[in-house]
Amino acid sequence: MFDDTYKTIAKISTGIYTEKGSKFLAFAYPVKTESEIKEIVGNCKKEYYDARHHCYAYILGADQAAYRINDDGEPSGTAGRPIYGQLLSNGITDVLVIVVRYFGGTKLGVPGLINAYKTAAAEAIQANEIVEKYVEEYYRIAFDYAGMNSVMQILKNTAVKILSQGYEEDSIIDFKVRKREADQVLDALRKIRNTPVKITVK
Repeated sequence: MFDDTYKTIAKISTGIYTEKGSKFLAFAYPVKTESEIKEIVGNCKKEYYDARHHCYAYILGADQAAYRINDDGEPSGTAGRPIYGQLLSNGITDVLVIVVRYFGGTKLGVPGLINAYKTAAAEAIQANEIVEKYVEEYYRIAFDYAGMNSVMQILKNTAVKILSQGYEEDSIIDFKVRKREADQVLDALRKIRNTPVKITVK
């Protein structure tokens, strides 16, 4: 059976790690888009403007295909990558973790930095709740009002969530459905007698 589930976090959470006077504040965010991430990172830099570094990593998409690592001035591979490693080891996606560093005056060295960013990120994730979700697809259907009863019967008898309904020249319904059940729902809609249903992907 097609595995259409993925793991993510339920809310915003924080973690903290201190080492030789340096303080590492970690923040984990559930996210969906890169524009949302850009805004969160920007706001974090404004709020913690006096910090030395604002390092982060994120993964997006059920297939975990979109990701980014940012060391923000730390030696290459010592900040963003260990944060990213915590996302991978927890198997989560649609997650952004930012670690803000206040320098304490003593250099930690490469191993020390890697451990600090890894531990701070782990603390933020552990303070959260990891939840399992399933991949959804979004559709819009348009049909003659006369077929409303047939259409609604199919939608109510399947795992469909109706998002909006409108009535212009045609009846229009926007809905989302679990990916692995989408074909069954669409086939049923196409087979309604005497009511052509126009289906578009949202």
